[in-house]
Amino acid sequence: MRRRRLGGSSLEVPVACFGAYALGGGYWGPQDEAEAVLALQVAIDAGMDAIDTAPVYGFGRSEELVGKALRGRIGQAKVLTKVGLTWDARLEPGDPRLAGVKHQRAPDGRDVAVVRDSRPVAIRACVEGSLRRLGVERIDLAQIHARDPHTPLAESLGALVELRRAGKIAEIGVSNFDARGIDEARAILGAVPLAGHQLQYSLLAREAERELLPQAARGEVGTLVYAALDQGLLTGKVRAERSFATGEGRGKRRSFQATNRARVNRVLDEVVAPIAAVHGATLAQVVLAWTIEQPGVSCVLVGARSRAQARENAAAGSLLLASAELATIRAAFERLRLAPGPGAGVRTWLKYLLGR
Repeated sequence: MRRRRLGGSSLEVPVACFGAYALGGGYWGPQDEAEAVLALQVAIDAGMDAIDTAPVYGFGRSEELVGKALRGRIGQAKVLTKVGLTWDARLEPGDPRLAGVKHQRAPDGRDVAVVRDSRPVAIRACVEGSLRRLGVERIDLAQIHARDPHTPLAESLGALVELRRAGKIAEIGVSNFDARGIDEARAILGAVPLAGHQLQYSLLAREAERELLPQAARGEVGTLVYAALDQGLLTGKVRAERSFATGEGRGKRRSFQATNRARVNRVLDEVVAPIAAVHGATLAQVVLAWTIEQPGVSCVLVGARSRAQARENAAAGSLLLASAELATIRAAFERLRLAPGPGAGVRTWLKYLLGR
């Protein structure tokens, strides 16, 4: 597995990291706990030795499963998690963070409201909770999950710098920021590096190529790309005839409507499959390899709910495509047009978490 350094930090990660969002259940439906732990361990053994999770994924469940997978394996994997998106914030009635938030049902049956809360007190509590659930003494990368517009960024980053000095976290990152926010964060941190920015990017969602990836390519910040497989659509396994359970969020997305699934799969079958055959690879591995090689991308975060998926994803980290193959894939997806219709975009899960 190839490795890359995140920005100007000391943190090196594999080009394919384990994204543990789906292990929390919720948006993705139920997850078998034993298989989740085994999938994580298989991924680590295969070189995917950096795991990205968050407290709000399954309301602590994802971090707990990561912690179980790491028992007896401390030091074998980097742990990346997040702060600033919480379901147990102690806020006064009328706090603007609560505006427009809808309650949702947590796994333990409670009705909770997920809010953006990056106050220093909330960040400290978030880190302590993560350390406990993960069973580690230090978090390798703590990322602000989504910017809190009601807390000055300097206060939030200041809290993370203090936790870094205390040895609770090793590096600092952010998630879902715009280019201006990245510049602001770097200026606030000064000599402390902004190690990583987690952002959405895939063959079906290339908006990051406008500003964020060029910014990263200049060496200013590492990038951890999520949704590279567009929640499974770009694996070629989600065919037009497939149906989704009522509670699964993917079925509500426009790109997952049957007509659009057929269009995406046509490109995968006609353009990507021949390239995959040359390399003895799967469609998903080729899509991941394409994403990894795009300018400004440090690594991809890719989830697995089974051991087989974990092995497949890990192998993508060693697949190298020729420049002509990279260009052919890009051109094919640039020609692709999805049909208009009802449904949300790939950010559905963030809206799901926030209850909006």
